[in-house]
Amino acid sequence: MKNLKRRLAVVTALVLVAALTYVLWPRSESVHITAYFPRTVGIYPGSDVRVLGVRIGEVEKITPEGDRVRVELKYDEGRKVPADAKAAIINSSVVSDRYVQLLPVYRKGPVLRDGAVIPETRTAVPVELDRIFDSLHTTADALGPQGANKDGSLSRLLGVSADNLDGQGKNLNQSVKDLSQAVTTLSDGRTDLFGTVRNLQVFTAALAADDKGVRSFNTSLAEVAKQLSGERKDLADALKNLGTALGDVSQFVKNNKKSLTSNVKGLSKVTKVLVTQRAALAELLEVAPTGLSNLNNAYNPSAGTLDTRNNAQQAQDPASLLCSVLKTTGDEGGGKAGKNPDCKELKELFDSLPKVPEGSAVTGTVDRTLGGILGASA
Repeated sequence: MKNLKRRLAVVTALVLVAALTYVLWPRSESVHITAYFPRTVGIYPGSDVRVLGVRIGEVEKITPEGDRVRVELKYDEGRKVPADAKAAIINSSVVSDRYVQLLPVYRKGPVLRDGAVIPETRTAVPVELDRIFDSLHTTADALGPQGANKDGSLSRLLGVSADNLDGQGKNLNQSVKDLSQAVTTLSDGRTDLFGTVRNLQVFTAALAADDKGVRSFNTSLAEVAKQLSGERKDLADALKNLGTALGDVSQFVKNNKKSLTSNVKGLSKVTKVLVTQRAALAELLEVAPTGLSNLNNAYNPSAGTLDTRNNAQQAQDPASLLCSVLKTTGDEGGGKAGKNPDCKELKELFDSLPKVPEGSAVTGTVDRTLGGILGASA
């Protein structure tokens, strides 16, 4: 009896341990998602679910729903798939089984959760070989004798095209190469091209923002164009006369090239002199107005003379004046030794001249033109 109880206790303990082990033993959970495809040729329950070609799960169930197919997938919970993932049916070869590929690979961000749905807009299926053959058959029928070539139109088109291209293979090849280079150039300059488009967009936006000013400018430009249109005959005559004048000038220059060259050289010399004497000319321009004004004030039109005021405080000695003039010329009087600083002989000469009686007047003819400077008197 005691052995039976002991055995029951051992069995009970083993059952409890097994139950706890089953409950508490760590095991990986699966993420279940649903994807909708337009068709699922070559996909069956148990087919692989892969990421970058690596198996992470399998297809659980496939259920047709009208014009689409519902595919239930599962994969290990430890695998991360982007929340906006896409699903595609991939065939590695023509005859091999297909599998479901989830893409793109996870980088960062939210992930697909259990029960997520991938809509048909984010799924893709490969083109079936029979569909390709069917499309080719349909195309051949459409172009065949019962279709576009029923009246021989397609044959004539091909014949004419062959005749036109006959012997033009080299040119056609060069055209393709040039087109390729043009496309390459556009591709290389796409940054500048897009920049130009953006600048044009900014320009047009500025014009649109200043629509009133642009309209005013266009109106003014139209008025100017209208005025020029009304005077186009006068403009044409003016341009014609200008052309004639330019022709005459050109002929004149051609005929007098030597003289013009000489004159230009002479003018160059004159300008050089003017440049050299610019200080003297500047002084002359500053002093000349005052001198001319003084000359106008000194001239006595009634007597035809230049009236000056005598300096009565200083005696006017003719001998001393003449001696000063001679000194400025380098001659100091002509004495016995060739030197006479006091001009003694000139003084003696002037002293020996007879004296003019006081009150006497010297008569003579008065020159009212100042030697022809002021012109002849009336």
